[in-house]
Amino acid sequence: MTRPTRRPASPEEAKALAHPVRQRIIRLCGIQERTNKELADALDRDPATVLHHVRRLVATGFLEACDERVGPSGAREKPYRSTGASWTLSLDEHPEEAGEVGMLDATREELLAAGPDVVRLAARFVVRLPEDELEALLARVHELIDEAVDRSAPLDDHRLPAHSAVVLVHRFPDAQEPDAAGDP
Repeated sequence: MTRPTRRPASPEEAKALAHPVRQRIIRLCGIQERTNKELADALDRDPATVLHHVRRLVATGFLEACDERVGPSGAREKPYRSTGASWTLSLDEHPEEAGEVGMLDATREELLAAGPDVVRLAARFVVRLPEDELEALLARVHELIDEAVDRSAPLDDHRLPAHSAVVLVHRFPDAQEPDAAGDP
């Protein structure tokens, strides 16, 4: 399996992905088309605030408007769906936007909203690897993620439960670089 090419995010795309509410909106609209009101209800946020985020996501290509529909009250509604564009981006060129922090904040909010007993696997560990082995590990993780996405039923197919995963590899905060002799 070949890893999809991820293009660098534009500054506007990186800023859009840096906000945890926008990350949650993208995820919610990836699972099911949702209107602004449905998003506001799901996120327990003010509809005007959510609309601001939705417009930003539409402008940056992360959401697209679907055909209008008639809602339960008979009013016309405009649902949105995720375009999947966030999956093909790399934020490496915009570390100042901290998109990963927005992703972690969004995940934390989702876990709190889901309640207890929803985590299927949690693992936290530290390894010391030379750069080439670290790159090989990261490539394997990407392959597993891409395989899972390829095997997944469409996200709007509600016959199966939806699962979310976060994989984060970072340098340990107080890690010291080895000196010339190889000692930290």
